[in-house]
Amino acid sequence: MGSCMSSPSPEASAAARGEKASAAIDRQIEDDARRLKKECKILLLGSGESGKTTIVKQMKIIHQSGYSEEERLMFRPTIHKNVLDGAKALCEALAKLSMAPAEEESALAADRILPYMFQTETALTAPMDPQLVADIKQLWHDAKIPELLARQNEYYLMDSAPYFFEELDRIADVNYIPSEMDVLRARTKTTGIYETRFSMGNLSIHMFDVGGQRSERKKWIHCFEAVTSIIFCVALSEYDQVLLEESNQNRMTESLVLFDSVINSRWFVRTSIILFLNKIDIFKAKLPKSPLGDFFPDYQGGSDANKAAKYILYRFTQVNRAKLNIYPHLTQATDTSNIRLVFAAVKETILQNALKDSGIL
Repeated sequence: MGSCMSSPSPEASAAARGEKASAAIDRQIEDDARRLKKECKILLLGSGESGKTTIVKQMKIIHQSGYSEEERLMFRPTIHKNVLDGAKALCEALAKLSMAPAEEESALAADRILPYMFQTETALTAPMDPQLVADIKQLWHDAKIPELLARQNEYYLMDSAPYFFEELDRIADVNYIPSEMDVLRARTKTTGIYETRFSMGNLSIHMFDVGGQRSERKKWIHCFEAVTSIIFCVALSEYDQVLLEESNQNRMTESLVLFDSVINSRWFVRTSIILFLNKIDIFKAKLPKSPLGDFFPDYQGGSDANKAAKYILYRFTQVNRAKLNIYPHLTQATDTSNIRLVFAAVKETILQNALKDSGIL
């Protein structure tokens, strides 16, 4: 008796081939997912006071658990110091511009503010001195201050100073706990490199915030390896200001020089450049009072904020000799809803570049 062997039916063979193909596709999807789950390294660059640290604070608010009451309390000394530094800046600006306060009481208040010092760290955490608070309020509400603020390009005043002066009653309260907005507005100079990690969907983000002052830039170099994206922050409102470190150098010009050195660097030939044109709110308010054309004579667009922002973007794209992709965004770093929207777009940019790098696109 001979043995009988049956060959698989065409239907069974097709089914087996389909299962094999399906398994191969599943494996490919898993491999792709693994590739995309790699850590994305983002470098936050830009000149001093361009808003980099505020962006990092927003990442904590949006992508982590935000700031606990205990963490917000830790900003109280910084905010107290910001208030005093802002008040001293007003006093010094009045003297520099040979302007006298409108009221004698304000002049006496300024005389008391200028030499005032927080004696110890404990003094910073304690409630503010009632006399100091009264003096700052007297000075801030003096009739000469609006005229002084109109000439703000002639001296340095921290962007957040007017906000803190308006909130002074709350900040001076014995039981003051800084709000999230206070934390976002609090200003400390970044020295060295600060790292933060968070997730955006299936992307693990490792973000580096580095000091923007010239003295800090030499510390960036060892962060450059394997950077996925650079977020370069420019303060739009700095077009009429000069550097703290070099009083004859325009801040916007300095940002352009820095951007040129970054975008044309051999370190970044495969890096996407995300350009944050930041402080759009201050920029819009400032343009009618301080024309952009006074500082960049080839600009002809008047006080139209959109035209002015497009001109500044044009100036930045002009230095892109490496022809890298630039992804620009208008931002207001202190506005959480704005940054949430912008980072949804940033995530898409990073994702698309990750797909290209892995060969999926």
